[in-house]
Amino acid sequence: MAASTEAVVATPRSGKFNKNAARRVRVAGRIPAVVYGAGQEAVAVAVDPRVITKILHSESGHNTIFDLTVEGSGAVKAMIVDWQHEPIKGNLLHIDLKRIAMDKAMRVSVPIQLLGVPVGVKTQGGIIEHVMREVEIECLPADIPSHLDVDVSGLELHGLIRVKDLPHSGSIKFLGDEDATVAHVTIVKEEVVAVEETAAAPTEPEVAKKGKGETEGAAAAPAADAKDAKKK
Repeated sequence: MAASTEAVVATPRSGKFNKNAARRVRVAGRIPAVVYGAGQEAVAVAVDPRVITKILHSESGHNTIFDLTVEGSGAVKAMIVDWQHEPIKGNLLHIDLKRIAMDKAMRVSVPIQLLGVPVGVKTQGGIIEHVMREVEIECLPADIPSHLDVDVSGLELHGLIRVKDLPHSGSIKFLGDEDATVAHVTIVKEEVVAVEETAAAPTEPEVAKKGKGETEGAAAAPAADAKDAKKK
């Protein structure tokens, strides 16, 4: 289970919900958030960004299930389903939290990790291409894995791993095409550069020759006239 020992305490927000109000929340060292799901009304709250950042950077990341307490109500299980970062400094700006019903299946995307070096890379001159890095699954919240590990060390040249080959228990259902490629060993593609045949030394264009001839002829004419003048 992608669970966390971290507990998130949220403070309800009231009044206007606009950019100025959100800015005041951040200035106070909190970030605005919304809690919804489990058939209950959505609630605008403020939470500690340090706790949220720690959860997002954990092994299970946004799939982590944690205890959420909104002041004035009891604790519930929740997940982070959306978040926004400030583009330059990377600070959290806003998050969406979803209440989780532990007895109802849910859809999540889980990272795929490749383990080992394929024999097709070691001895056959191939390269491993990791085509699919996340796979969408459906399962109960308690069965959500932090990631799926697949051993590719036995993969030979042109061998591949499909979604259906990923290790999983019967409690997990893969969504989408189970024949989709997760990773494969392929040949290193050499870039072929077309070399054009070099022709012999380029000849001067006809126009240039003609111009040159005319120039030479024009220069030779005065010389001939000079010879004739000497004879006379």
